[in-house]
Amino acid sequence: MVGEGNELDNWDYANRLLIVCDHLSKNIPEDVAFAESRIRAETIAAEDVLHNLGAISMMSSDSQAMGRCGENKVQRGSLAKDEGTGADNFRVKRYVSKYTINPAISQGMSEVIGSVEVGKLADLVVWDPAWFGMKPMTVVKSGLIAQAMMGDPNASIPTVQPILSRPMFAPLIPSTFILFVSQSSITSGAIASYNLRSRVLPVKNYRNIGKRDMEFNDVMPKMSVDPESYRVEADGVHVTAEAAERLLLTQGGCVH
Repeated sequence: MVGEGNELDNWDYANRLLIVCDHLSKNIPEDVAFAESRIRAETIAAEDVLHNLGAISMMSSDSQAMGRCGENKVQRGSLAKDEGTGADNFRVKRYVSKYTINPAISQGMSEVIGSVEVGKLADLVVWDPAWFGMKPMTVVKSGLIAQAMMGDPNASIPTVQPILSRPMFAPLIPSTFILFVSQSSITSGAIASYNLRSRVLPVKNYRNIGKRDMEFNDVMPKMSVDPESYRVEADGVHVTAEAAERLLLTQGGCVH
């Protein structure tokens, strides 16, 4: 579907999701066979490359999906638009867009959320560079702190160990978040009858969008999949990736 302009493609980690949602058991051979028929190493490896090309526009923001950016950097080097810059800024924009602005566009919420722009909701994540991608220092919701790294709450100073990510006060304030609903529910007065204290806004322009509207991820290669070997090709090129031998941002980063 990634090669079609009227498809808004998303991706999520499949293994445990399939087993849990279909009530399978790894101890039952028939269940394992069913899972193997649905989860194929060849197509999962191809997804790495398709993400790197910008052919898959969105991904869920779960921990299992985030390693793909690093794997592609190691195996494929810099993207063409990053060549000679000594940085990976375009790749960062491509991957961050997959779980921020592009889902917001696809669901009709991009006028308010999805990117850091003037006039949009001040939903921000502040990082200490040493822990980037793993432990956010502060999470800001509508300009107020919603989550922060804090020491022992029983201590007299904030730097006493253990320093953990702890909830702050912003989630307790109804005006810090927004409920997105249909325009018809607002026009009819149905939403007003609920006497909600949080802000309510309508979703907009989610019927007239396509792959070309996806930021940094609008590539539409001609795809083919061999039904026997599951070999995946994009524009006639075999797309595959090696299994990662070393993983970053895992248990080692949570020792302290």
